[in-house]
Amino acid sequence: MYPSRFRYEAPRSIEDAIELLHSGNGEAKVLAGGQSLVPLLKLRFAGPELLVDINALPGLDYHRADSDGTIHVGALCRHGELERSVLLAERQPTMAAVVPLVADPIVRTRGTLVGSLCHADPQGDWAAVVTALGGHVVVRGPAGTRTIPIGEFVTGPFQNALSYDEIAIEAVIPAPQGIPGGGYHKLERRIGDFATAGAAVALDTVDGVVRRAGIALTGVGGATINAAEAADALAGRPLSRESIESAARLAADAAQPKSDHRGSADYKRHIIGVFVDRILTRELDPTVRAA
Repeated sequence: MYPSRFRYEAPRSIEDAIELLHSGNGEAKVLAGGQSLVPLLKLRFAGPELLVDINALPGLDYHRADSDGTIHVGALCRHGELERSVLLAERQPTMAAVVPLVADPIVRTRGTLVGSLCHADPQGDWAAVVTALGGHVVVRGPAGTRTIPIGEFVTGPFQNALSYDEIAIEAVIPAPQGIPGGGYHKLERRIGDFATAGAAVALDTVDGVVRRAGIALTGVGGATINAAEAADALAGRPLSRESIESAARLAADAAQPKSDHRGSADYKRHIIGVFVDRILTRELDPTVRAA
């Protein structure tokens, strides 16, 4: 199927892009990686009157760390660049763990982290990771720049907090409060598939004590689930077999899966508990190989 007719613009500045979106009065879409939007256009699930291609905007294809460890990822930074990133490999294990599991190599060549957050797919990978890490999204519009915590940015399935004339320009991951650890596991029917169930875990430890923890789930509810109670079971104490079992149980309880062709609700809830246990067990004993 061919997309419906639309007007195409490729602005050369953020200001021009915002002006175009404003003129679209809610009937415009932003094109960055296009790995979610283009299929929607082809299936006519989306039919914007105006397509604003931001790929020519300068200075948005970065990922970098501040001196305190805060990580910034620009709106045009591709998954593939993050997959090859020495910065993430050395400083942020939860982010490094998710990138090879995002879709397939073709999608990772063009798709973007920020675009994934904007798409807000309940089975997407990045929203869970950014939630576990306590990140936020920086957006710009006619009224200026504002910062939106990820828990407020993703408002529901395929819904975000952007106004029609705003652009998400970067995702920000706050500096760790200790030595960062964690990971991301997901169950998929085949390579490149959406998550049947997925869990992101982030830990910051100081002298063996968990200073901060975050656990978020994907594929097991109508939106990304922040399993805050499960994370609270870890914070403020050394990681132990007891705290791991408690966090895994509470994470499974936080899941809200539905039975479908991918598996029963009980099966998906069980998988969440297994994944959280595996990630944390590896943190407790790095010699343990997480299957």
